[in-house]
Formats: sequence, structure tokens, C-alpha cells
Amino acid sequence: MRSRIFSFIVALCGLWFGAAHANWEYSGGYMYNPDYTDSGSRAAISIRGGATYALAKMRNDAPMVFAYCVNTETGDVQDWSGTCPDGFEYATGGLNSVGLDKMSQVSFAAGASVGWILPNTPQWRLELGWDHFSDVDYNKPRLFSGNMQLSNGMTLDVSMGNVQSTMATDIISFMAFYDFFDGIQKPIRTMIPYIGIGFGYADTKTEMHFYDDTGELYGYPILEDFGTSDDVMMDFYPSTTNTTNVAGVVALGFSYGINENLFFDFGARAAYLPHVKYTLSNSDGTRHLDWFSAKNLIYANVMLGLRVEF
Repeated sequence: MRSRIFSFIVALCGLWFGAAHANWEYSGGYMYNPDYTDSGSRAAISIRGGATYALAKMRNDAPMVFAYCVNTETGDVQDWSGTCPDGFEYATGGLNSVGLDKMSQVSFAAGASVGWILPNTPQWRLELGWDHFSDVDYNKPRLFSGNMQLSNGMTLDVSMGNVQSTMATDIISFMAFYDFFDGIQKPIRTMIPYIGIGFGYADTKTEMHFYDDTGELYGYPILEDFGTSDDVMMDFYPSTTNTTNVAGVVALGFSYGINENLFFDFGARAAYLPHVKYTLSNSDGTRHLDWFSAKNLIYANVMLGLRVEF
């Protein structure tokens, strides 16, 4: 029995040794299926992270109208108390005529996408993506600071209100990209530029705390439910508002293939949102009052990513 086992092992080793030294290259070359073609179609997933620069024009939406008595000769102003004294004329001014500073700040950006590279035209790829832009602050020790236009043609210099606020945005987008290369297979170890365009659904959350430390807003009925007062100064309730927009998105950048399936992606994107609200809220959040807003908001971001195509 042992001799048979030994003989079997010797024979097996001989076959292995012979196979290792045999010439296994067929003279006719590799076999292939003439009916098989690679259309270049692939699925793709990607992740990315970087920084974004938020820029917006801030619009004053405060629905406040103030009444004054104005001295027709000196221009002196005093609060209206029902009847203006001799030498004074009645005039009103809307707080929303006072301009606000623009917003501009850098914050963190991150995103992920799933996509599909089109068959027979692999230069085109479609992606469904998500991007998150973290908190952007808009803090002003005097939110309303500037000239208020009065109904009699005069202007009044005002300075009131302390605001602390943040804004964060999530965008779900559908994008079409074009990669600049020839052929079916993307080249590796090569910079491949691309451009992209698309649209998305943007959800922006703003959080705001407003405090009137000058007493200018004390006693106005429109504001009664939105804060507490102490010695005519008003501390407004912290408020949270969600604004939705249809966003436009453009992109450009380049990718670099490590191998046929793995690509580094360095890109810049810009997302445009028409309007984002900041509102005052009552104590239980059931009522809201528009206070100011970000108009023509642009997120310009630069991100480094990793894309897998399979």
C-alpha cells in the first residue's frame, strides 16, 4: 500500500514538473469571440470632499414701518407721539429700505454620486449626486445700519439689531458630464479634462438669533409673539427655517486614472440658488416673520474625489 502511494506521488510530481516546463502557447494565438464587443458602458460611484465659498447679496425683508416727527428746518427727528409739535412734520420710514452687507465665507463641502457611463459614447456619463455645504455664518453687531428713506424725502441714519446666524445646504443633483478623450477605454496615467452641467433640488437650513439692544423695536404689535422684552430691549426667540430651491449646477475639472477602474478626480463646481430665507419664529415655531434673505446665492467649491468605474 505504501509503495502505491509513493508511486502515485512520484507520478504526480512528474506531471507537475513537466507542465511547468511545457510550452503552452498555441501557434494559432488567443481565442476570441467575434460576437463580443466592449461598448465602454460602466457603472460608477464616487466620493469627494473639499471647500466651498458662499457668496450672496443679503436683502432686508423686515416689514417694519416707523413714524417720526421731523423738524423742517434742522432735520432733527423725534419719535412720533400722536401729534407733531409746531415746526415738525409727520414722516414715516420703512426698515427694509436700509441695506445689508453681502455674505461671503468659506466652509467645508462633501459629496457622493452614483452614475452610468453611456454605451458606445463613453465620453458621456450621467450622475445622481448629493452635496453638503456646512454652516456659513452671517453675524453682525448692527444688522440694520445705514440710511432709512423717509416719506418726506429726508434720510435718517439708523443702527440697530444684533444677529447671529448660520446656513447649511444639501443639494440632490442630476448631472451630465463629458470627458475629453478618444476611443472606448479611458487612458490611464493621463489627465482627462471634463465639463458638466445639471440641476438639482436644494434644501437650505438657516438658524438665527436676533437681539435688539437699542430698544428701537420695543412695543411694535407685529413683533409681540416673536421674543421677550426687558426694559424695552427685546430678545427674539431662536428660529430655524428651511428653504427649498431648484438649483443650477456647472462643473469642470480633470480625472487621473490609476488603473482602468480607479480614478482620482479634482474638480470645481458652482451651484446657484435664487433665494434663502432667514425668519423670526414665535416660541413654539408655529409662526414665522420674514426678516432678511440671501439672494442669488452661489456656492463655488473645489473638491478632490475618488471615482470607481466597473
